[in-house]
Amino acid sequence: MKTHPEPKRLIDRLFGGLPMTWPVVLLFAAGTAVLTALFLILPIFKNSSFEQMGVSFEAWIFFAVLIMANCRKPLESACKTFLFFLVSQPLIYLLQVPFSYMGWGLFGYYRYWFIWTLLTFPMAYVGWYIKKKNWWSLLILAPILLFLTYTCVSSFQHTARHFPRLLVTALFCLGQVLLYLAAFTENRRQKLLGFLLPLALVLLLFFSRPQVSLSSTQFLPDDPVLTENADVTVENTQLASISVEASGSDSMIRIQATQYGETSFTIRDGENTYCYTLRIYEDEARHTQIEILPLEEAPRS
Repeated sequence: MKTHPEPKRLIDRLFGGLPMTWPVVLLFAAGTAVLTALFLILPIFKNSSFEQMGVSFEAWIFFAVLIMANCRKPLESACKTFLFFLVSQPLIYLLQVPFSYMGWGLFGYYRYWFIWTLLTFPMAYVGWYIKKKNWWSLLILAPILLFLTYTCVSSFQHTARHFPRLLVTALFCLGQVLLYLAAFTENRRQKLLGFLLPLALVLLLFFSRPQVSLSSTQFLPDDPVLTENADVTVENTQLASISVEASGSDSMIRIQATQYGETSFTIRDGENTYCYTLRIYEDEARHTQIEILPLEEAPRS
């Protein structure tokens, strides 16, 4: 009876035993482009981990590492990785054109990916040396591990707020980190350092920075006409600070938020008092949103 290969043999096969010929690279580029375009076009994938394939790097890092690890020389790695991105990225936009309201204007976003396509040549040349499985390999992998760890942690945070959104992205990034450490490091110290150091840096970043960094001007929902003497009191000043940005017929307030959450605020302007609820939240598309709702007007003095 045939036994299943051990995990180590499977990893070695994946990163070094695949026939990464030029026709395979071209077919690989076309296939991933078609799949990505479908994820971006079909409404069922909106705001999902699958749509992320068309807007973020995590899937493309995996494809690039797969190509690099199955090339025999660094120059071959650079050329084939560059060809893969040169074919796949514009094809993704081309397939979307008939389905997008922007039409051919959609290619305006390709400039961003074209710059990264050019950078894949030197990066894949250097990246090929991860196959050496030594401390230099870990150093070359470090930026990738840091990016994947950051994406993993941020995606898990989003999943906690909008379960199960981006759960697949978080697990995919975590899986890549573990897979690369298993494939391209040779001892336990390298594996632990490659996992723990990026994680520590990312957690330090998340705990040291504000949860939200937002500054926005907003009209109030009931359109009060404020004077220059209007004063704002916020119940939870740790969540946001609010000030009057403009008075008169186009009265506006400025909101500077550092956290997600909800608080109330009151505007006192002479004899008039206006009470509101402010809500700062992240929507399913990972955009920070502001909602202001009026409360019952407080008694006038």
